[in-house]
Amino acid sequence: MLSLKDIKKDYVVGDSTVFALKGVSIDFRENEFVSILGPSGCGKTTLLNIIGGLDRYTSGDLNINGKSTKDFKDSDWDSYRNHSIGFVFQSYNLIPHQTVLSNVELALTLSGVSKSERRERAVKALEQVGLGDQLHKKPNQMSGGQMQRVAIARALVNEPDILLADEPTGALDTETSVQIMELLKSISKDKLIIMVTHNPELAMKYSSRIIKLLDGKVIDDSDPLDKNVVEPIKKPEKEPTKADKKAAKKERKKLKTSMSFLTALSLSRNNLMTKKARTLLTSFAGSIGIIGIALILSISNGVQLYIDQVQSDTLSSYPLQITKTTASIGEIMNTMAKNHEDSANHDKDKVYSQNAMGEMINTLMEETKVNNLEKFKKYLDDNSDLKDLTSDVQYTYATTLNVFTESDSGVMQVNPSTLLEDMGYMSSTQMEAMSMSGSMGGMMGMGTDVWSEMIDNEELIDKQYDVIAGRLPEKYNEVVLVVDKNNEINDYVLYSLGLLDPSSLNGIVRRAMAGEDISVDSEQHVYTYDELLDLKFKVVPTPDFYKKKDGVWEDMTGDESYMKKAVANGTEISVVGILRPDEDASSASISGAIGYRHDLMTYLIDEVDNSEIVKEQIANPDIDVFTGLKFKTDENVADTDSSSETVSDSTADTESKADKTVDNSDTDKKAGLVAGDSSMEIPEGMTEEQYKALMEQSGASDTGELADMGMNAMGSMDMSAIQGGDMSSLTETQKKYIASLSDEQMELMKQMLKEQSDTNADQLANSGKYSTSNYDNNMKTLGYSVVEDPDSINIYPVDFASKEKIIDIIDDYNDSVGEEDKIEYTDYVGLMMSSITSIINAISYVLIAFVAISLVVSSIMIGIITYISVLERTKEIGILRSIGASKRDISRVFNAETVIVGFVAGALGIIISYLLTIPINMIIAHLTDVPIRASIPVSAAVILIAISVCLTLIAGLFPSRVAAKKDPVIALRTE
Repeated sequence: MLSLKDIKKDYVVGDSTVFALKGVSIDFRENEFVSILGPSGCGKTTLLNIIGGLDRYTSGDLNINGKSTKDFKDSDWDSYRNHSIGFVFQSYNLIPHQTVLSNVELALTLSGVSKSERRERAVKALEQVGLGDQLHKKPNQMSGGQMQRVAIARALVNEPDILLADEPTGALDTETSVQIMELLKSISKDKLIIMVTHNPELAMKYSSRIIKLLDGKVIDDSDPLDKNVVEPIKKPEKEPTKADKKAAKKERKKLKTSMSFLTALSLSRNNLMTKKARTLLTSFAGSIGIIGIALILSISNGVQLYIDQVQSDTLSSYPLQITKTTASIGEIMNTMAKNHEDSANHDKDKVYSQNAMGEMINTLMEETKVNNLEKFKKYLDDNSDLKDLTSDVQYTYATTLNVFTESDSGVMQVNPSTLLEDMGYMSSTQMEAMSMSGSMGGMMGMGTDVWSEMIDNEELIDKQYDVIAGRLPEKYNEVVLVVDKNNEINDYVLYSLGLLDPSSLNGIVRRAMAGEDISVDSEQHVYTYDELLDLKFKVVPTPDFYKKKDGVWEDMTGDESYMKKAVANGTEISVVGILRPDEDASSASISGAIGYRHDLMTYLIDEVDNSEIVKEQIANPDIDVFTGLKFKTDENVADTDSSSETVSDSTADTESKADKTVDNSDTDKKAGLVAGDSSMEIPEGMTEEQYKALMEQSGASDTGELADMGMNAMGSMDMSAIQGGDMSSLTETQKKYIASLSDEQMELMKQMLKEQSDTNADQLANSGKYSTSNYDNNMKTLGYSVVEDPDSINIYPVDFASKEKIIDIIDDYNDSVGEEDKIEYTDYVGLMMSSITSIINAISYVLIAFVAISLVVSSIMIGIITYISVLERTKEIGILRSIGASKRDISRVFNAETVIVGFVAGALGIIISYLLTIPINMIIAHLTDVPIRASIPVSAAVILIAISVCLTLIAGLFPSRVAAKKDPVIALRTE
């Protein structure tokens, strides 16, 4: 079983060599109780350590079950100690911070035995040595004999083949020594026990074989093994096959020892718990750097959150704007500056004119560009990355949002607002220019309209506004009223919405400039939420302002009765909520006092596109529906005499009526029939039977009187009103006459009106005169838009970083299309605030770098503390190695200790930092009005703890390596 062949062991001490063993050869039986006697220094313990695999022989060979150990690796020796050897030491060598049960289980843990089996076998071994009721005691709570029994149980728990006992009774009294020897003797019936002792009496009484050593040599063996007779070493009959080798390799791999990291954590945790105060102080010292970095990050995070909010709020008011017609202001300024420099190349002996106006106009014409927004919109809609980069992409259209209010005194236009014009503050031309810059007005504070489209991002609106009454709009015909942070509404808004009488301001600016005494209502008016939520408005599509007369469409906005009816038939808009800007919001996305949804505009576009006047203009793209004249083009002008004149709308309308010369005889016949004139000839296309039936329906008894009444009534009747079904403009006589007509006569009248209208339109179109307008201007006047082709695009980035990515997307688009389709855009924000985040980050990084020095220093300190722990636990290292722990396992134990210290330091630092943010936020709130709230991001907290663990782990690598390299024999001698 076990055979030593000429074992020699030499120790080099300084310049000399000590020969501890000098050619020892011993063969052992499988089960016997062998005692090795000899004076101190004769080599007994050295021989025991070599047999146990704790020490290596210098020469010779140690055979285990006929296998040489000359080629054993460290892992083979570890496995040998764990599975084949059990150690019982004079000083017990129990791990003090582990319980009795844990001490016994430890060897099984290294063997990879499951937890349940491990506990079962450990309890059984303790019961075998009489300690079944002492499982959860610590070693310092037991007597010397009990601790030695625990050591024996630990040696037996892995069912080893050999039990090595080094002075097992040396520290025990006589009575306890006898008990231990009796226990060992009973064990020797099944196992080989090799005991080193100085007590010859105990050896003679309990041992079955006594070997004596002197000066490193065997001088006596009471019962040597005759190998030729007893237990000969069998040699394999044949060379092992590949299968045999593979099976042997698998068996060796199975027998390899390994300590799990959880076991290492448990050992280290228990050790640290015995030194709670030192562990806590060490962790606190390690947490100082974490606290510093965490506080910097918390303040930086608070500032960054504030900046993000400012960015989000700001960019919701200052989007990237792309208009259909645009000019790069920067390019214009650069070009003009360059042209000015070039023109200054002359002598200074005279005064020269500077062509500033001409250059400005030329440059403006050169730099003005028409963007193909239809194609670009499709590109944006197809871009999947844009959604994450934007709060909203808003498409605006040329369709005018005409809003009115109704009252007993009539209707009032609310949007577009005409208040400043009525006051005499601006001319209509200036108002139009202001209206054209409406999208810019929200940014510049120049807008005159109080209605604005809401950003289509409810989450952002929730952040920027508080709903103080009602709710957010959910339908196209619902809007919200926006008050300021003090729950106040500007009186300009009140006048514009009709809540205050705007007529009191008519001409007030002109009167004031003329020196008249004027007074303005300065009373503070109060409105309840319910009063404001009861507000109703009417939206009227622009085409509804026009009425067809004599084949052309006439603007009826000057007709009060017509406008009352048009407004009454408009779409009702309800105020469903009142919003107030959030106190922490630095900017707001709704530029007006009334915010409406985007789908109100899409609804209005659909209404306009389906109107009769728009359809007529689309069907006749070369005819002006307002005048009936042809649009002037290069082709038709070339076909016209040079003396042909172009007339304005009003002149063309007047002259066209005066120039009617077409034969209307058939129309006159139909008019006579409608009037009941029986003397009229039968009109073309009507049979005699139809004529007689029609005359009978008109009343044959008094046809003359009826004819006179009909002709008189029709002479002054608004025929287009009848055609449209509008009877409000008719006199009582006309209404009576219309009521007397049969259905056939009414149809005949409408047919007659249509023929007159078509005839008039044909006369105008062929009059040789041309409209001063064009097709595009007419469509714009009518508010015609195509959803796929917006008038402008407003892109609202989430933050400045997103804005840069969006610009990259636009640049990518420009790179992929031809020169004519490239997009010019206006970045109103520009570089404003874009560098603030970089500055904050730079400051944070610098501060973190300084604080990180303390973190590194504290990590080094933890490394030193770990090294001290290695020195303190040297004996534990020897114990672990004696039961089969590898060098890697020893490293793992101390790495686990540094991980625990690092985790505690990191967690402690984060907890303290969280507590410190409370007074920090109080101080910030006291010193400044800026809503900055220091807070540590959860991700940053986790990362800091991980950094703390990593740094302490790195700092503990050297001490753990030192621990792994310690000689187990020397480690076991350490007290």
